[in-house]
Amino acid sequence: MSKQEIIIEENLGLVHACCKRFKNRGIEYEDLYSAGCLGLVKATRNFSFDRNVKFSTYAVPVILGEIKQLFREAGTVKVSRSLKELSIKAKKISEDYKKATGQDIAVKLLAEKLDTSVEKTMDALNCAQFPLSLTQDNNDEEQTLEIPVDSSEEKLTEHMSLNQAIEQLNKEDKNLIVLRYYKQKTQSQTAKELGMTQVQVSRREKKILLSIRQKLIV
Repeated sequence: MSKQEIIIEENLGLVHACCKRFKNRGIEYEDLYSAGCLGLVKATRNFSFDRNVKFSTYAVPVILGEIKQLFREAGTVKVSRSLKELSIKAKKISEDYKKATGQDIAVKLLAEKLDTSVEKTMDALNCAQFPLSLTQDNNDEEQTLEIPVDSSEEKLTEHMSLNQAIEQLNKEDKNLIVLRYYKQKTQSQTAKELGMTQVQVSRREKKILLSIRQKLIV
């Protein structure tokens, strides 16, 4: 077995982790996996092991690029009607539970209330939001960054994809995101540091998050 074949075999887990992000969006898993494997092969061909960079750091964006290209060629990302309906129910139950208890509902309990599996519940939640969940409370002041993942490899792909999207932002937008989600500043604190109003930060932040979401999904 050649060195390239060994590297491919050792990193097939990365392909599966990347593919999981796009389950139930209109393209069969086998096709996602095939596109991901093509990306992995390209990554092994083009990666220079002389660089002081981990192979996975280089490979994940290449794998995701091939999978996203599959969606671009197929048109828009689709979600089944049944999953959309389940997502709507999950959202309502989650909101009602938080109003009643002041806490977020656990996925296991949500699955029980929906009378479905935890895996199906996660799919329903993920189809309603982009993989890195950016949620905010009702006063639009405090926001938290959550990373709902199933494995260390999947967490790695999410983290790399998000970092890649943030790096593509202009300097001002990048500073805003760093202050809000890496330094855990409130919108008011961020506004003071950037010489903006809280309203301006709120509006700009929503536009930036929408831009990041589109880059991660498409």
